[in-house]
Amino acid sequence: MTNKGTEGKENRELKDKAEIKSLFKSYNENRDKATRDKLIEKHIYIAEILSKKYANRGIEYDDIYQVACIGLIYAIDRYDIDKGYEFSSFATPTIIGEIKKYFRDKGWTIRVPRRIQELSKKINNAKVFLSQQLQRSPTIEDIANYLNYSEEEILEAMEASKVYTPQSLDITYDSNNEDKDVNLADLIGEEDQYFSRIEDNDFLVKTMEKLNDVEKQILIERYFNKKTQVAIAKTLDISQMTVSRIEKKVLDKLRKELERTLV
Repeated sequence: MTNKGTEGKENRELKDKAEIKSLFKSYNENRDKATRDKLIEKHIYIAEILSKKYANRGIEYDDIYQVACIGLIYAIDRYDIDKGYEFSSFATPTIIGEIKKYFRDKGWTIRVPRRIQELSKKINNAKVFLSQQLQRSPTIEDIANYLNYSEEEILEAMEASKVYTPQSLDITYDSNNEDKDVNLADLIGEEDQYFSRIEDNDFLVKTMEKLNDVEKQILIERYFNKKTQVAIAKTLDISQMTVSRIEKKVLDKLRKELERTLV
């Protein structure tokens, strides 16, 4: 019963993958709205998962979810199935990019010059530090001297910050880690390194499928296990020159495959 159940699940997954692949091919050819709606329906769970990740951070979940759905649509429109990447791997960084952009743009109700935004953040940090150091609220002069700005520049930034919404860059949110809170500035500051490497990982997996066993072993030993050509040659019982030749051949294959995917 267990084997039949497992086989049934695997068959359903294969059937679903085949259907999705067919839908993407159809959409790439005709850009039919009904086809895109089906693709959205099948992948809406990605937007839901990522929206929940950024919930409870100063912006309503429904707003984040709407932005995530827009990101999903962008991803569907831009996805090229012929490049061999999984759609979820392509869509995730696209959706997260839209969410982070929304957090950044939502922070200021009126567009303020970048230098003013950055100085405003410095002022907020300076206020906290100087209040502790001086044991009183710091004056404009105190802040200006500490940051090495003129009093006029400090006043300008403080005046501009009045259009800033309550969700400032310095607000923190509780995280699952008891020792560390999440800072909004960190949230929107840079891309998650994991997501920035998703496509690279997919590329390597797809390309390694085209290598033979010896080529795969040499690639893994050299660049993942950090072994020397001499050590690999001993393990495979071949010459170091042969290892060098195969390694060069593998790198050429990777380079050509990368060039092909970027076309």
